[in-house]
Amino acid sequence: MRTTLSIAQDALLVARRLAERDRISLGDAVSELVRSGARARIAEPAQKQKLRGRFALLPARDEVITIEHVRELMEREGI
Repeated sequence: MRTTLSIAQDALLVARRLAERDRISLGDAVSELVRSGARARIAEPAQKQKLRGRFALLPARDEVITIEHVRELMEREGI
C-alpha cells in the first residue's frame, strides 16, 4: 500500500539504518518498526511491576531472602 508520512528525522534515520542492515526497502523497515512498537505496547501491561510507594515489588518466590543473600549480592556487585 502506498501512502505519504511525515516522520521525525531521528525516526527516519533509524528506519534507514534498519533497511540498510537488513537489505530491505525503507517502507518494509518502517512497517517492521511499527509492528515491533505495537507488539511492545500490547505486552507492556503484563510486564509492569506493582509498586508499593516508590518501590517495585518482586514476584513471589519459594525462597526466603536472608541477610546473607544480601551481603553476597553486595559483595558481588562491589557495593
